[in-house]
Amino acid sequence: MNSPLIQLLVLAAIAVFLILRLKNVLGTREGFEKPPLPVQPAPRKGPAFEVIEGGPDLDITDHFDEGTPQARALSAMKRIEPSFNVTEFLAGGRGAYEMIVMGYEHGELDNIKAFLSEDVYESFVDGVAAREDQGLKIEANFIGVREMALDNVTLDPDTKEAEMTLRFVAELTQAVRNADGEIVEGSVTDAKKQKDTWVFARIMGSDDPNWLLVSTDG
Repeated sequence: MNSPLIQLLVLAAIAVFLILRLKNVLGTREGFEKPPLPVQPAPRKGPAFEVIEGGPDLDITDHFDEGTPQARALSAMKRIEPSFNVTEFLAGGRGAYEMIVMGYEHGELDNIKAFLSEDVYESFVDGVAAREDQGLKIEANFIGVREMALDNVTLDPDTKEAEMTLRFVAELTQAVRNADGEIVEGSVTDAKKQKDTWVFARIMGSDDPNWLLVSTDG
């Protein structure tokens, strides 16, 4: 065997030996391996979302067009009392309407006195007293408010007293019974519609959160 061939075989044997040793030292790519470092996203330029300022206040424009006296009054009310919300007021007005109507029908004025102005309370007292003098009693059941709308808004810039006019269309059953329990008017089964225009008032920015019913024009 010539010398060059012997040298080639020796080099090949050394190469195989080195490959086997390297494999034993490094191991194979199985089992636990340190995960690659996550790629950090490039920093954002500017805010994560776009803020649009100066747009219309939908809490107001859902009820009155921009620039109307009512819309300006509502805007001024919100500046005085930033927590004021028209939608929340209307939800409270709907509940107050049912409570006050039924309180008057049943003659339970003590339950609603805190929500009435002095003049309205006195008129309710007179109405209930007139019924009692005639020996009449009302049996009523409130079915629900079918329609409700914010009709007008005013704000006195000096006193900060706001007035909100609401129109209601409600449905209820109402029967008037005499002293003998006989129905002399209405029905306990046939529902009727009742329409009211009520005005609620409050000093904006005051500690008292309650709106008072100051007018009950039908």
